[in-house]
Amino acid sequence: MPTRLQSYEAPGITVTFDPTVCTHSAVCLRGLPAVFDVRRKRWIHAEAASADEVAAQVARCPSGALQVVREPQAD
Repeated sequence: MPTRLQSYEAPGITVTFDPTVCTHSAVCLRGLPAVFDVRRKRWIHAEAASADEVAAQVARCPSGALQVVREPQAD
């Protein structure tokens, strides 16, 4: 079965989500509810927090279903 990788972009960061890996621990939802809200159709709004805050919360994902790609910052 092919992976249904979802991608959500915001300035400075892209969050990817692999639903086939997710264990539904809700760590993301509890940690940063303005960004992660399954009641919305587009459930990740990475622009609702700083790229650093989003990256820190994604790092807490116990399954690894959430990942980030950071864009280089302009000098």
